[in-house]
Amino acid sequence: MEMRRKDRMLNEDQTLDILNRSEYGILSTIGVDNVPYGVPMNFVYEDGVIYFHCAKAVGYKVSNIIHNSNACFTVINDVCLQPKTFSTKYSSAVVFGKVSIVEDEDEKKLAWLRQALEWQKETDDSIEFLETLKVDLFDHQVFVFTPHGDVVELPAESTPIDFAYSVHSAVGNKMVGARVNGKLVPIEYKIKNGDRIEIITSQNSQGPSRDWLKIVKSTQAKNKINQWFKKELKEDNILKGKDMLNQYAKTKGFKLGIYTKPQYMESVMHKYGFRDWDSVLAAIGHGGLKEGQVFNKLVEAYEREHKKNLTDEQVLEAASESQEKLHIAKSKSGIVVKGVHDVAVRFSKCCSPIPGDEIVGFVTRGRGITIHRTDCVNVLNMPEIDRKRLIEAEWQMPDRADSEKYEAEIQVYANNRPGLLVDISKIFTERKIDLRSINSRTNKQERATISMSFNVCSKQELNSLIEKISQVESVLDVERTTG
Repeated sequence: MEMRRKDRMLNEDQTLDILNRSEYGILSTIGVDNVPYGVPMNFVYEDGVIYFHCAKAVGYKVSNIIHNSNACFTVINDVCLQPKTFSTKYSSAVVFGKVSIVEDEDEKKLAWLRQALEWQKETDDSIEFLETLKVDLFDHQVFVFTPHGDVVELPAESTPIDFAYSVHSAVGNKMVGARVNGKLVPIEYKIKNGDRIEIITSQNSQGPSRDWLKIVKSTQAKNKINQWFKKELKEDNILKGKDMLNQYAKTKGFKLGIYTKPQYMESVMHKYGFRDWDSVLAAIGHGGLKEGQVFNKLVEAYEREHKKNLTDEQVLEAASESQEKLHIAKSKSGIVVKGVHDVAVRFSKCCSPIPGDEIVGFVTRGRGITIHRTDCVNVLNMPEIDRKRLIEAEWQMPDRADSEKYEAEIQVYANNRPGLLVDISKIFTERKIDLRSINSRTNKQERATISMSFNVCSKQELNSLIEKISQVESVLDVERTTG
């Protein structure tokens, strides 16, 4: 647009000087109803571009710009009142051009930081600066300041604890309180854009609390808190983990000492990637591993070395002790029972065996033979008197292309997060596997345990499914239920 009062026109250098020195200007746009809309706003000028921020998707400025990108930006500076003439002397710059919305996240951050730094140059009073710094640039982030004026970026709804650990692990570990904008605040305070945060530390601090894990929002803070517990409380965790493992074995009727041999412990350490047994116990103590997981792996290793080989004579003798005659029927289960033909066979509900599992039969008086997995807790915990009724069994090759479906059940252990169940369920949908049931629970440490039952054709299909689930983000371990 051509300027009519050319005698008042500034040269380019003078215009740029006004833009560089000014803090505020008036943005004029045209609305959807063709009504002009002008609003004062702060800005920063850099490399021929004027940057300013708008409320995301809901403000008039954004809707107007989308409707019509043509805009005018007016900046006034060097204002001087002229009392004698009842007038005002000032310098101004009027800029015409098109407005575009910055979509790149990195560019957004840079624009905001440019603006913040420009504002900071204009005042020596940090309190005044902070009072003027009221921004809502990103929904998922906040920008705050250290006492020295450095900018720190944190997730939205972060707390002073998040800020402390972003500065240094030692600051977070020794934190006993916080000041925000010069005032004491509780540690669960939700920090806001522009807050100036000062962390209060003490050498007498006992370290972070486990309750902090429920408060913090940043992954960095959570990891550093967990690291502190792993390192500082390792000895306590070792003792706690040992006691938890021992108590678990007792509740199942086992003596732990039988299974804590070097060769069995080595199997567990290899499974979970630990270098020594103390680290396994410490992981149990601080909640990184379930005592049931570890004990079941010990039992599996033990059983692989101590398989029972019972003779047909023993089984038939045990079966003949029954006062009731076993029901005789043609088996359609795909099971071949050694030494016994055409006996009614059923699958146990406790361990849900599927083709490919190592199995064993149990002679049940009056009900035929029940098939269990060899690693079933009920089989492992079976009294010696009942073990005489165990019988060898194996899977026979299917004679049909459309193999029968068998129910399986797994436990998924993971760090809880939004969308976890959706991501896991998606795998079942993709593989056309029908979920029969699902149950999820989360502990105080945000560790989720998800129980799932479904139908599959073979152990091979199940292992492939488990491998896929293990690759889901935040999943720690996947294991089958053993009774």
